[in-house]
Amino acid sequence: MPGVKTNEREGTRAVLRHSRLSASKVRQVLNLIRDQDVTLAGEILANGDREAATVVGKVLASAVANAAHNDGLDAEELFVSACYADEGTTLKRWRPRARGRATRIRKRTSHITIIVSRMPDERIARHRAKQSAAGAQRSRRVASSRRQRTESTPQTRPATATEDTTETTDTGVDETEAVETTTDTEDTGTGSSTETDTEAEVTGTDEVAAEATDGESADDTDGDTAEEKG
Repeated sequence: MPGVKTNEREGTRAVLRHSRLSASKVRQVLNLIRDQDVTLAGEILANGDREAATVVGKVLASAVANAAHNDGLDAEELFVSACYADEGTTLKRWRPRARGRATRIRKRTSHITIIVSRMPDERIARHRAKQSAAGAQRSRRVASSRRQRTESTPQTRPATATEDTTETTDTGVDETEAVETTTDTEDTGTGSSTETDTEAEVTGTDEVAAEATDGESADDTDGDTAEEKG
């Protein structure tokens, strides 16, 4: 007795008809996700570099959504039970060639079908154990990275250092004011000495003039005395 046909398998399906991709190209992508759980199949299609991977990914997402909303199944417990691509209609086009001839161009289409079903209980248990182990490993890795980051971070300076810096800054300001005061004092001293020198010069000039006047007076007095005697 023959087994169950592919298109008669139980499960929730999604069909894309008249896809503008050839069935041979789509089958190469479908072979990668057959019998894989939905999460892994989505990752394979997301990292695929073929154009058919994008189209098949949309069909897989539609099948998972149908199973979750229509049949009430858990999306994490589903796997791709069957997937196939059938030949669709072929579009005929013509390309002009030399000497008035033409060549036929065949644009292939396909019908893509993906069926998702609930995994057996044993497989679900293994899948959950694998997920928990991966989560624990990730938690340990994150904790170790945080610990290394904390150890490599330099310690914060104490508040006393800031206060000492403030006091030093204040002292520097006082010293600057003292320097300015000293400069003013020096300027004042220079002005006083200059004024003293000027006064000394004026006094010396007066003394010279007085001596000259005394000399002339003495000469006049001697002359008058000589005239009287004569």
